[in-house]
This record gives sequence, structure tokens and C-alpha cells, in this order.
Amino acid sequence: MKRNLGTIDRMLRILVGIVLIALAATGNIGWWGWIGVVPLLTGLFSTCPAYSLLGVNTCGLKSNK
Repeated sequence: MKRNLGTIDRMLRILVGIVLIALAATGNIGWWGWIGVVPLLTGLFSTCPAYSLLGVNTCGLKSNK
């Protein structure tokens, strides 16, 4: 997959993912907090499948076409 997440977008996704997972692991929120795995992985891999479907790109790199 092509990279489509910019630096700020990646950092926010990773932060939100870690916070949700930590809250779920400590029991502060319900099992739904494990959904934090999704933003964490998309942030780590710098790609978002939903962005690809919608044609969104926050990366700032121009594609080589």
C-alpha cells in the first residue's frame, strides 16, 4: 500500500491508539477500547485503507505517476 498519512496524522493516531489500549487494559473503559489497535497500526504503517478509498492523502509527498 502507498503511504498516505502525514507526520502529525501518524503521531495522533499512534497516541490515540496507545491511550485507548492502555485504558482498556487497565479496565478504565470497556472492551471496545481495544479498537485502539486500528489507529495504532495505521499510524505505524503510515497508511490508512479508508483514506485510500476516499482519495485522501495527508502525507505531502507527491505520487510518481
